[in-house]
This record gives sequence, C-alpha cells and structure tokens, in this order.
Amino acid sequence: MNKKVELTAEQIAARDPAESFQDLLDKEKVEVPAALRDSTETYLGSEDLPIERYTSREFFDLEVEKMWRKTWQIACRENRLKESGDYYVYDIVNDSILLTRTESGEIKGYYNSCLHRGRALKRGSGNSDNLRCPYHGWAWNLDGEFDGAPCQWDFPHVKDEDNKLPEVKIATWGGWVFINMDDNCESLEDYMDVLPEHMNQWRHEQRFVSMHIEKVISCNWKVALEAFIESYHAIATHPQLMPFQAIDNSQYDVWGDNVSRTITAYGVPNPTHADLYTEQESLDAMMGLIGVEDRPQLPEGMTAREMYAQMNLPVANEQAGEDFSERATMSEMMDSTLYMLFPNFAPWAGHGTVITYRHRPNGDDHESCIMEIFLLTRFPDGAESPPDAPVTRLTAEQRFSDAADVMGEGFANVFNQDDANLPQVQKGLKASKKGKVSLANYQEVRIRQFHQTLDKYLNV
Repeated sequence: MNKKVELTAEQIAARDPAESFQDLLDKEKVEVPAALRDSTETYLGSEDLPIERYTSREFFDLEVEKMWRKTWQIACRENRLKESGDYYVYDIVNDSILLTRTESGEIKGYYNSCLHRGRALKRGSGNSDNLRCPYHGWAWNLDGEFDGAPCQWDFPHVKDEDNKLPEVKIATWGGWVFINMDDNCESLEDYMDVLPEHMNQWRHEQRFVSMHIEKVISCNWKVALEAFIESYHAIATHPQLMPFQAIDNSQYDVWGDNVSRTITAYGVPNPTHADLYTEQESLDAMMGLIGVEDRPQLPEGMTAREMYAQMNLPVANEQAGEDFSERATMSEMMDSTLYMLFPNFAPWAGHGTVITYRHRPNGDDHESCIMEIFLLTRFPDGAESPPDAPVTRLTAEQRFSDAADVMGEGFANVFNQDDANLPQVQKGLKASKKGKVSLANYQEVRIRQFHQTLDKYLNV
C-alpha cells in the first residue's frame, strides 16, 4: 500500500507564476466560450502508482475483462457506414465487433463470430447485402436475423428465432460511432458528462477525416496514452516548441470520472524560456513547424499570437463556409485544447482542423499498442462530406517521418520524439528498483484521474 501523502493548501495550489491561460483569455476581443472559462483546479492526491499497472500480464487481463468490455469506446466514423450494407470491423484485444448500417438506416453492432463454428464473419470494411460466413455459408441479414444455411435439413436443432446474431450497444456523437459490450451500461449521453456541452459548438459531426495515421508502438497502451494527456514532457522532449507554446502554465481540468482536458496556448513562448525569444522568433518557429518557408513579418505592435490567429482565420472560414471573424477567439483558432473521454477517446477542440487521438492494445500484447492520429477538417453545412483519407499504417520499426508526405515533416518529427521515448519508458519501468511512478499534483492530474477511474472498474 502507498503511504498517504499530506500536503499543505499552499503546496496543492502551487502554479507557475507566469501569465495563465485564463489571463490570455482576458485579452480576447470577442466573447469567450464558457467551456474555455471553466477551470476545475482539481487535486486528486499525491500517492505513487505501482509499476505493475504497465508491466503485469495479469493487470492487462483484468483490464480486458472488467474495463474494455464495460466502457464506451469509439469504433469508427459514421462516414464508414454511410450506405445500407456498409460494414466495418472494430477489434479490441480479442473482441471483434462487426458494425453495419441496415436497410432502415440504423447502425447495428454484432459480435464478429459465426454462430456455427465461430469464424469471423467479416474483416476490414466494405459493403454487403448480408452477413454470410465464408466458411460454410451460414448467413444473416443486416438486422442480424438468421437467413439460412446450406443443408439446413441437417440442423433441425437450430431454430431461426434462437439464432439471431448477438448485439452490442451502439450510440453516436460528433460523427463517431461508439460501442459498448455491457448490456447494462449507462447511456453514452450520461457517460460523456460535460463533453458534449463543451464540444458541440466545434461541430465534430460536420467534419471528415483528412489524415489517419496508425502506428504500432512498443509499450503498454497506457504508457503511450499518458504522454498525450500532459504537456509537461514537452519541455525536455520537444525543445523546438518552446518559442511558441506556453507549456509551463498549461491548464489541466477534470470532470467526474470520465472527462479531462489540457489547454496549452500557442503563439506565446514557454514561460521558462520567455526571455530567449522575440515575438518575431515565436512566429518564425511556428511557421517552421508547419513547413511555411516564407516568414511573414509582424507589423509593429502585433503579437505572434494575434498574427497566427489572423493567418488561420481565412482557412477556417473557407473550410466551414462560415465567417468566424466576429465570434472566434484566438484560442479557438490555434491552441491545443485536448479533451479525453475515458478510456481512450481524445478529441481536440477548435474551429480549424483538429486532431483526435486513440490508443489501444495491439491485439493481446500487453507491451505493444496501436496509436492513431486523426485529422478532422470541417466542410460546409449542406455540402456532401469529402471522402475520408485512407489509413497510413506504420510498424513499430518505422518512424512517423516515414509518413512525412502525409503528415508534414515538422508534425512527423514531433511524434518521432514521442516515439523515441515510449519504448524506453516501457524498458525502464521493467528495470525499476523503485517499483512506482510519481506524478505531478497539477500537470499530471489527468493521469491520476485516469487511474482512479480505471481502479473503479477493476475494483483495485
């Protein structure tokens, strides 16, 4: 058992003394959304976490049984199931879920297993007017009702009415299709808590996938996930971001068991490094990251943050077919505002093209995971959604820069730096004499909330 840590109120409330994110919002020239003004200032304890949570096969198996089969998780975008007969297979560890759109337009999810001899009914994605097993030809219609089998005279004991495909719970939000294998689960709406109230204004349902990277990383899925729910690591891991990201005073929020958020401001240097960079150098560093060769010069009196927001505005307007000039904050035009819904759905907020992350185990391997990066781009109301981008898949041995033609060189290099850390974290955890990890009270509060919620599922 961990020894209870006692801190003073002053120690718990400690923050970087520099300008806070809320101070930056005070400089906005338009009304700030209430969601951005929300600041939870949550303290969840200071106790260490046992390393076995990341290295133990038994702990992993417990997660599968008691957490993965009991939580709402994204399976795919609704765009993958646009027409009747479209199907998509979502795999999580050894569970496989077959999603399809029925003739009535309803999305249904079935366990991807033939009721005859167990073969997976489908793989990948496609379109089919029925769900027919390739092994012996047993078939079901899109509503999961038994449609017959060859030599059915030999199965008098198999009754059509008892041979319906078992279903999972299905719900949608923001253009995503969610599944839950727990027949008695709470509704997705209740599970999501404040997230829809915060996020609906940024129209994730009115977006298409403009980039999709899927990479195998040699570490436990939580090791990878945790790197993207704190910004603290960027100081050492991503030095090229210091001229224009306020890492030290990122804002961290948690709501209930399932929702958390990090907001890191762009267009301002990291407070620890603020004296090292001029406003022009901050802007130049941002342009370098996104691959812009021509360096726009700041007019006198304009900040890098103001200039970058101004540069992003026409693109966001064109993508959405709207005019954000009188209602979008600078924050919504550029900042990293990263939410997470337990256990692994991590959408960004904002009016421009935004990221969504998903981390999950790589099959049944507790020391390997799949990291996915989606870019979601707006399209105008009333317009047909452009097709989603194909998936670019990378092995554990490949680097993100092997997909630089899709991601951009600067963007890929940031993820290369993360990828260099994560397998070494897994290695170091297994070598640890201490046997525990220590977390920051504020900057890593989202990790602590994640593990406290996980424990509620596992009854640890």
